[in-house]
Amino acid sequence: MNIRSLFKSKEERELEGILAELRANLENNYKSTAQAAREKLGERCETLYAEGRLKEAVYRKYKKLYEEYSLSMRNYHH
Repeated sequence: MNIRSLFKSKEERELEGILAELRANLENNYKSTAQAAREKLGERCETLYAEGRLKEAVYRKYKKLYEEYSLSMRNYHH
C-alpha cells in the first residue's frame, strides 16, 4: 500500500479496485469483461454518491473516468 492510498476512503479504494480490473481487462483484450467492469464502475460510483458515501470531488473524478472509458469503448462488441 502506498502513501496516497492511506488517505483514500474505503469507498475510493473500492472504486480504484474496479478501475484496476477494468484496465487489466483492456490490456489483455478481454472486451466483454472490460465492459462489465466499466458498467460496475459507473453503477458503484452512482450508488456510493447517492448514499452520501463519496465526496463531490471524488464522485466527479470517477464519473469522468467512467465517461472517458465509455467513450473509448463505445465500439467494443462481443
